[in-house]
Amino acid sequence: MLKPVEITLRPFKLCDVDDFMGWAGDDNVTCYCRWNTFTSRDDALDFLKEVIWSHPWYRAICIEDRPIGSIYVMPGIGKDQRRGEIGYALSAKYWGKGIATEAVRMVISCVFKELKYLDRVEGLVFAENKASQKVLEKAGFTREGLLKKYFFVKGKIRDIIVFSMTESD
Repeated sequence: MLKPVEITLRPFKLCDVDDFMGWAGDDNVTCYCRWNTFTSRDDALDFLKEVIWSHPWYRAICIEDRPIGSIYVMPGIGKDQRRGEIGYALSAKYWGKGIATEAVRMVISCVFKELKYLDRVEGLVFAENKASQKVLEKAGFTREGLLKKYFFVKGKIRDIIVFSMTESD
């Protein structure tokens, strides 16, 4: 019997840039992300410093302390501060192994304690991204519905499936 892969979540470090480029530089991984594929190490370093480090809750998904993906919860602003949005990306090498689902479960187990003002976490998934929909369903999120023409990303209008989880779910 194969031993399950053990993952950890931790803040990103500058020395993670090469591992980050390994998956954030892959169009297959980033096609459903709202950020573009990284082609430059300098741009990736800038993203780590300016976006990830300044983010209130952004973590590396790691195997043996090496990042194989990322996961975040972005709290809303103002009257939307009680709601956060979860997002994640994972190296294609690790797709289909339950790693994204486990990372989402790990986040949900702690994010309501760490960001005490959150009442709800939402996943906004491109309608065509069936794998990500399965991740959220397996992690216990509730599918709420379809938002037509909700995002304009990478030159395309996108329909979104909304998933949610509350602390009491």
